[in-house]
Amino acid sequence: MSLNRLFDTFERIRDTAVWKTAFGEAQIVGDRTIIPVAQVGYAFGMGFGESAEPPAEGDDLPLTDGGGGGGGTASSKPLGAIVVTPDCVYFEPIRDEGKIALATLAVGAWSVLQITKTLKAMFDR
Repeated sequence: MSLNRLFDTFERIRDTAVWKTAFGEAQIVGDRTIIPVAQVGYAFGMGFGESAEPPAEGDDLPLTDGGGGGGGTASSKPLGAIVVTPDCVYFEPIRDEGKIALATLAVGAWSVLQITKTLKAMFDR
């Protein structure tokens, strides 16, 4: 892949990072306007290199060896919605029930460990 083609690809991806990526189209439900909100992230990287050592005599290799590459990623995570009513405007977050369950399991495991240590200390006396 040529360097110009790689930059063109990155530029096309960058051009997709418009406000509508983070804020969805407003929806009107009754007397409320709901605007979805998301966290959007982009990451890109590339590298190029060249051989530090010249080829040995008699090799049919070019004078320098080189290479390069690149890559990127994009992610989107829903955060909640902006709700506009005739009386007020507020943000309604989305609760991540998976994180809540994981935190509950971690606290439960820690509690069992502490109770076990306490009982062992009491009965070892």
